[in-house]
Amino acid sequence: MTINGIIGKKIGMTRLFGEDGNVTPVTVLNVGPCTVTQVKTQIKDGYETVQLGFGVTKRLNKPMRGHLKTLDAQFQYLREVPVEGLGDVQVGQQIDASIFEPGDRVDVIGTSKGRGFTGVVKRYGFAGGPKTHGQSDRHRAPGSIGAGTSPGRVFKGRKMPGRMGNHRVTALNLEVAKVDLERNLLMIEGGIPGASRGLIMVRKSVKGSRRT
Repeated sequence: MTINGIIGKKIGMTRLFGEDGNVTPVTVLNVGPCTVTQVKTQIKDGYETVQLGFGVTKRLNKPMRGHLKTLDAQFQYLREVPVEGLGDVQVGQQIDASIFEPGDRVDVIGTSKGRGFTGVVKRYGFAGGPKTHGQSDRHRAPGSIGAGTSPGRVFKGRKMPGRMGNHRVTALNLEVAKVDLERNLLMIEGGIPGASRGLIMVRKSVKGSRRT
């Protein structure tokens, strides 16, 4: 049995100094400890996975309290994570940062920062209109969005002003730089989506394993 994912929260960014003097920017994640709250099997559920609980809350509705009654616990977050063979995994089992090692390749899933309603310059990187030659109010406008008579409408998918951010984002194939088992910390090279203290999920990368 190998559980390939864990739930945690983003703490922030820092840097690590290597023995060769190189500086590596890393994002610090506080992962786990998580508790197995449900084991889904091929026979009963149609697929195999493990549901983990993370965080503590004092307010749960009645269905959730019934779902967790065997554990006598109230978890704030429940997420399903990939697993390679269920083996002897049991409800109540603890999962922590020890499932990862330095050099592992992981995917980090989070919710990007919400930017609110934004224009096309901020949202898509448009250049805007000219600043001279009679232009007075077109500096950050999108320009033409389609023809008039034919087709006489704006095509779906046109890049327009609108809500930016606050989406589920997956950063693929990042490297684990350091693991602190005492404090359940993962330090991952580069940045990851989301704000500090935001909920994240870390799983073994779908693209590759350890760097050679």
